[in-house]
Amino acid sequence: MIYAKNKDALTYRGIHPNLDLALEHITPEFLSSVGTARAELRGGDVYATRFTYETIPAEESFFEAHRKYLDIHIMAEGSEGVEIASPDSLQEFERAEANDFYAYRGQGHYKLALSPGDFLVVFPEDAHRIKMQLDGPQTVSKVVFKVRIFD
Repeated sequence: MIYAKNKDALTYRGIHPNLDLALEHITPEFLSSVGTARAELRGGDVYATRFTYETIPAEESFFEAHRKYLDIHIMAEGSEGVEIASPDSLQEFERAEANDFYAYRGQGHYKLALSPGDFLVVFPEDAHRIKMQLDGPQTVSKVVFKVRIFD
């Protein structure tokens, strides 16, 4: 997991070439251009999409993880709570291998608030529970990069 400020994104280059490409696009200009349609940077290996939704109570949320991709969550408007846990410590209740999606229930190990100016990188070993209310419901808008790091 990497939890940092957008302005510091380039300091995390060197982990994987696809991640480098995504980090280079954490700029106000690029982020403001991303809409609800997939913005491809390197075909299906690196792309970004904007999501807008209402935060929900923690008990209505669940953990998700991926095995081939990492996610970069970049908050544009609003704030949400996020929890991180190892998938090995959770109970899987759904999987869609073709979509690289695994859903879990259980207890988080780390909690954080994602607000404008923040980004969060979650690797395959980081199951993440998002969309959680902090001080009641609010509308959030964020850009999520999907970055393939394993075949």
